[in-house]
Amino acid sequence: MDEKGLSAPRRYWAMFTMAVSLLLAVLDGAAVNVALPTIAHDFGIGAADSIRVVNAYLLAVVVLLFPLSSLAEIVGCRRVYLGGLAVFTLASLACATADSLTTLTVARVFQGFGAAGTMSVNLAFLRYIFPPERLGRGVGFYALIVATASAAGPTAGAFVLSLASWHWLFAINVPLGLTALIAARSLPDTPRASRPYDLVSAGLNVLTFGLLIDGLKDLGDHGAARPLLEVAAALLCGALLVRRQRARAAPMLPVDLLRLPIFALSVTASVCSFAAQSLAFVSLPFYLQHGLGRTAMESGLLITPWPAAVALVAPFAGRLADRHDAGVLGGIGLALFSAGLAAVALLPDQPTVADIAWRMVLCGLGFGLFQSPNNRVMATSAPRERSGGASGIQATARLLGQTTGAALAAVVFGLAGAVGAPGTGITVGLASALAAVACVASLLRRPTGTTAENT
Repeated sequence: MDEKGLSAPRRYWAMFTMAVSLLLAVLDGAAVNVALPTIAHDFGIGAADSIRVVNAYLLAVVVLLFPLSSLAEIVGCRRVYLGGLAVFTLASLACATADSLTTLTVARVFQGFGAAGTMSVNLAFLRYIFPPERLGRGVGFYALIVATASAAGPTAGAFVLSLASWHWLFAINVPLGLTALIAARSLPDTPRASRPYDLVSAGLNVLTFGLLIDGLKDLGDHGAARPLLEVAAALLCGALLVRRQRARAAPMLPVDLLRLPIFALSVTASVCSFAAQSLAFVSLPFYLQHGLGRTAMESGLLITPWPAAVALVAPFAGRLADRHDAGVLGGIGLALFSAGLAAVALLPDQPTVADIAWRMVLCGLGFGLFQSPNNRVMATSAPRERSGGASGIQATARLLGQTTGAALAAVVFGLAGAVGAPGTGITVGLASALAAVACVASLLRRPTGTTAENT
């Protein structure tokens, strides 16, 4: 196994196939949100029922990230990645031909399974594609793709819907997925561990994260006891899972990696920062449309400077992370992020476009400066043979943070009784506080005497 990365041009082909799969997973999630009203109309269902199309995908991704990252350490990252990409492509074809909400929801579940297969090993692959001294560039490229897809998703979805039916949002995934499968021969082989697969832990993991995510997303419902029971059941299953994992040398739930202070602090910073971003992204459209009377298109354009700034700064931050302390870089970025969110919370009653735009840019610059260095730390602080576990927890931290942020926004809106300026001021203020907590976690990180990059 070459520990110095792939040579060109194979490295470029490997990054190409990873970029395509990332674009598919991220663009698909962002674009489908735009199509929900159209899907609801076509199937004659309510808005709340149409959200099942989004939730089914999210749940499927989250519950399988750790089981598949553990499987990747046993059978190799390449097999899990190829299987996930193939399932995602076939499920996209099923989505494109769906003729009922039930069929579409089931197909979206399988799409989520496929996306989990690719997302669970993305960070692990970077360690074998790039040499250690250039890993930050690879992580920066990864962040660039995610940010670009997030920014382009709503616009791309609206463009497709202006020309064709919502079915084409899924149909276009098929040729792209086939292209990525052909190019995937360039992906490196990774080491394989000689240990049995832990099916009991996989089941406990599915119950833990499935119940937790499903409960969190419904916490904003008035008088609903079920979400609280689901969260309590998730905590019980999680306790059983952690107890089972403690005695294992390479646990499916990476409790061994969480014992490393630098890794645990990086995970904490990731969860808090993505929760802060989700709080803002969920609440800002309501503020812009209900509070300021902007159209949906105008609201999207006003928020776009945020992910655009992330896309601009992420590659630059990745290069800096190869030469400077990632904890300090991340801390600076999160301080800017927190300040930007605080400025959003303090917007004047009738803000101009410029008032909103510079705040969005500040948030994006701060988040972009944090994301690449933080992902680099999470990739390199784990031993190479535990790259699958590190990749799984990186993706899980992002999704758990996003879900927690959305749940907090729902709770705040429910308690505030409004989704306009009053509720948004509280949610974005809370987001600023979470970013400040993430900033402290990032600054507390100190590089150890030895790194895991070459171990």
